[in-house]
Amino acid sequence: MPTSRVQLALNVEDVTAATAFYSTLFGVSPHKQRDGYANFEIEDPPLKLVLIENPGAQESLNHIGVESPTSEDVSAALARFRDVGLTATVAEQDFCCHAVQDKVFVEAPDVPNGWWEFYAVTDDSPANPEGLTTSACEVACNGQDNAEQDGAEQDASAGSVCCG
Repeated sequence: MPTSRVQLALNVEDVTAATAFYSTLFGVSPHKQRDGYANFEIEDPPLKLVLIENPGAQESLNHIGVESPTSEDVSAALARFRDVGLTATVAEQDFCCHAVQDKVFVEAPDVPNGWWEFYAVTDDSPANPEGLTTSACEVACNGQDNAEQDGAEQDASAGSVCCG
């Protein structure tokens, strides 16, 4: 992946049906499929589309993000956030979306599930995901703060950014 792209993670009722629809809509096959989960790496427009089976979810939007090619890009984003006074949650070598990622979360005000996730995938297919941390997903989904909080305390009602 040469450049960054926007990520859109959607809660869907039926991931199989949604995968078929988005495959047809964008003319591409999923990059990754797991039970209750699929993601697409769409080149035109540059988009990482993530489908998370979450029947009965109150909101269609799970979270939004920016996928970057390197962890250095994520660190640069964090530095920029700190420079402008934004509070960020940092998670390094975090297991989420069936991959290992370095990431930073910033919550947008007054937006349901308004988490912006800036991340880089460091291992897309980890051989042994057991024992890897899932801190960023735990913070957002369960209010369990295992990630490094930059600034104020993490809000336990943060909403879901879990990727399955």
